Order: sequence, then structure tokens, then C-alpha cells
Amino acid sequence: MQIKTCAAGLFSTFFSMLLASTVVHAASIGVVGLFPGKAVLVIDGAAPKTYAVGAQVADGVKLVSVTDATATFDDHNKRMTFGMGTHSSRADNTAGNSGKNASVVLQSDGQGHFVAAGKINDLPISMLVDTGASMITLSAQDARRLGIDYKKGQQSFSATANGQVAVYVVRLNSVKVGDIELSQVDAVIQEQGLPFALLGMTFLNRMQMQRDGERMVLTKRF
Repeated sequence: MQIKTCAAGLFSTFFSMLLASTVVHAASIGVVGLFPGKAVLVIDGAAPKTYAVGAQVADGVKLVSVTDATATFDDHNKRMTFGMGTHSSRADNTAGNSGKNASVVLQSDGQGHFVAAGKINDLPISMLVDTGASMITLSAQDARRLGIDYKKGQQSFSATANGQVAVYVVRLNSVKVGDIELSQVDAVIQEQGLPFALLGMTFLNRMQMQRDGERMVLTKRF
């Protein structure tokens, strides 16, 4: 079995994703900066303003926690976690939307790359959307952080820009991006030469993908 990965532009994507904006609410709340205990937000197109954890940022919406990659909000007692480059409207976060037709909107980093802030096995991770990757692809370092004992997986080989490299095929308990969550998703762990996690076709082939300029909408099909 041969597995395809595509890692072009990963380093530039890593830095440019830090400058992208994230909309998490129909009231237009954009995340444009993340710092320890604080987030810089744009509310309804106004000038950026810094909010501390615990502050109410919009009607019924409170900033509850911040990491170096994500901001978590409480929207009328419902938790929503988003990272740079990912946004979701209130319509996307209504009750019961975690099933079919759940959707998430991704924002381009300006170079045509889309980065999704998600969770694997309930732990946060940012992934580059890559339709050229047959499977979700993680580095060995990410796998260890996520508690994946990848050496128990099936060993295979992956074709990369640097030639074939050894990989391990594993099955992830859960993969979540915005309100979209899939269970038992196949992935590969690459021990060398992967600076960024790839959101590949084992997740994307269950999505309807629509791109409009610098926005991409992923909608769960099944």
C-alpha cells in the first residue's frame, strides 16, 4: 500500500496562519490575536480590542479560555473552540448540528492554504487541509502528544517530495473540526519530514467542500 502526502508550503503556512482571522458567531466575532490569558477580537467589524479570559465579548458570548492556538467561547452555555483560520456562524452551532449537515467555515491564510483548528482524540491540533493526502497525516511528535501508540499500527510507505518514507497506519478514535466530528478515522504517522499535520481524504471524503474566494465551507455528508 502506498500513501500520498503533500507538504508544499507548510512552513509558510505555519507562520501565516497566525495572522488569519476567525469568526465564531453570527454577530461577527473575529479572533485576530492570541496571548496568555487574552485574545484580540474584532466585534462586528469594529477596531480590534483585547479581551481577558472571563470577559463577555458579545450578547450571551463569553471568552472562557485561550491557548497559543485556540480561543474557547461560551455561547449561551455551549462551548465552542476555534483556532486561527477557522470560523463558524451561530447557525452552524445550533443544537443537534453535530450530526449530518454540520458545517465549518475555514479562512485562507492569503496564500491559498486552509488551516483547521480541531481535535484528535479530544486533544487540540491544527491541520492543513490537503486533498492530496490520502489520509490524515501526523508527525511522530504529534502522535506521541495525542497519546497514539503508532508503533502498533501497520507499517507502510508514503510517497513524499523527498522520496518514500516509512509510515504507520493507525485508526483515530475521533477527529473533530468545529462542530463536525467523525469516529474511527484512518490516519498515518510519519516519523520524518512532516512539519505540519495534514487533514487528508479520510476526513475530507466525507465532506462536501465549497470554496468561495478565501473561504472554504466543509459540510458533513455522512
